[in-house]
Amino acid sequence: MGSDNSKKFLSTSGDHVTNINCVLKGIKSDVIINFIRSDYRNLIVISNKVTASSDISVINKYIKNSNDLDVNDIQDA
Repeated sequence: MGSDNSKKFLSTSGDHVTNINCVLKGIKSDVIINFIRSDYRNLIVISNKVTASSDISVINKYIKNSNDLDVNDIQDA
């Protein structure tokens, strides 16, 4: 992910954390996202515990569907 893309996403990261937590609560997950940060080319999502693959899938889907990102610039890790 390019740095402009991650900066745009991070400018509203508080909203994204809230929204992701609502989605995770909706699937009855006990994972809570604490914050999102960036290391130049990657978004790093920090949570309260190790996440299950289903939780990671929900988080990835949310991020990819965000209007704050250019989806052509996103690659799976």
